Amino acid sequence: MERVILLHGIWMRGVTLLPLARRLRAAGYAVETIDYASVLGGVEPAVRRLRLRMRAAREDVVHLVGHSLGSLVALKAAADDPATLPPGRIVCIGPPLRGSAVARSLAALPGGRWLLGRSADVLLEGLDACPRGREIGVVAGSLPLGLGAVIGALAAPHDGTVSVEETRLDGIADHRIVAASHTGLLLCAEAAALAAGFLRHGRFDAPDRAARAC
Repeated sequence: MERVILLHGIWMRGVTLLPLARRLRAAGYAVETIDYASVLGGVEPAVRRLRLRMRAAREDVVHLVGHSLGSLVALKAAADDPATLPPGRIVCIGPPLRGSAVARSLAALPGGRWLLGRSADVLLEGLDACPRGREIGVVAGSLPLGLGAVIGALAAPHDGTVSVEETRLDGIADHRIVAASHTGLLLCAEAAALAAGFLRHGRFDAPDRAARAC
């Protein structure tokens, strides 16, 4: 059995990943979640913890699935020397890979950067490139519901927090858009089916089961 490690987004906890975890277990994966202090601790401590957990896994293959900021944690962890980490694929769900317009709008408000905490820099700037040596799939949402649609100037289409354009980055193996909001992606059966299929096959056009509407 292959292991999947799930990572939540900013201001969230691992409990928000339970519906996704249940669906991935049903698809045949051993699943665990990692909680991290997204504001007080930031990304780098989470990256170090994730790398330790990947090395400690009993399974030979360890996949990563991140939601929002959790995707950036996963990609940063995978940028380590591949020889020191077990192989596996990565699925990013609603990831602000190119930085977040909503985060930039929030940071411009009084006290806004404090709300982003130690994750501010990576949310504002995004990533330069995807790590090499791993297949990476992205599931983006297109249902524009969320506070981000109010406080940030988001280009359509978007999921209410992250625009589809912000989820694109050189080095991605496959990309899909589903009709779900940013938080709704975690509850979306179609997104979970796409993730399970990508982890199995390295592409989204061969999911383990028929994708259902969110």
